[in-house]
Amino acid sequence: MASVTATDGTRLAYEEYGVGAPIVFIAGWSLSADMWEHQVPRFVAEGYRCVMLDRRGHARSERPSGGYDLDTLSDDIHSLLTELDLRDVTIVGHSFGGVEVAHYLARHGSDRIARAVLLAACLPSLKRSAANPEGVPPEAVELTMAELRADRPKWLSKSAQAYFATHLFNDVSTALIDDTIRQCLNVAPMAAFAVQEECLNAAHEDTLPNIDVPVLVLHGAADTSAPVHFTGRRTAAAIPGCVYHEYPTAGHGLYVTHADVVNTDILDFVKAS
Repeated sequence: MASVTATDGTRLAYEEYGVGAPIVFIAGWSLSADMWEHQVPRFVAEGYRCVMLDRRGHARSERPSGGYDLDTLSDDIHSLLTELDLRDVTIVGHSFGGVEVAHYLARHGSDRIARAVLLAACLPSLKRSAANPEGVPPEAVELTMAELRADRPKWLSKSAQAYFATHLFNDVSTALIDDTIRQCLNVAPMAAFAVQEECLNAAHEDTLPNIDVPVLVLHGAADTSAPVHFTGRRTAAAIPGCVYHEYPTAGHGLYVTHADVVNTDILDFVKAS
């Protein structure tokens, strides 16, 4: 598998397929390049070059003891873009990957980025605060982290049905759910804990209004991981000129359950902007 080298020497694995204008995919928490199997074949067929990064500590990338803060993670994205000399990039971030995209734009600017897609992104913030009074209470954040540390496989298994909103008759097989959990467990535990804490405590209320590239926000109304009323809708309202699509029956795993419409909306956005 191909790799680039981060500023601290960590080897970061990535995959790429196709030729044409680049689309860079940043996976959600505990996921990897493999999560994009419902997107990449279609985008390659449409004439795009798809590049998918494995976050440090995840999947095939190296597992360093540190560097799981947003500054370093956004620097890792910058290492990928600069080493491959990618320009006019469409950058797509799911869940915590969307947080990384927003932080990347705040930290490194948009010189290499043409447009951004925030897919079920945990933005502007998850944790309750003065800026996000409807957010997750601090005691619930602490409980989540305690349960995750105590039994990560159990926590993932317990969350899986809600992740895909199967109660709304989204067709997801047991085998696919099991495979998603397997992907999530293919992460260094310390990386999983550190990145989840970073996600739960991140706040981008002040940075979203300064994004200066076209942005598409896609979110599910049935998302329990990043509830739409204080994530997707607030994000769309905060970014000037943002394009927003909300799917009534979609959960956090909309990249699987609603892949056809998600892919079409992304492609239409790329072609229009």
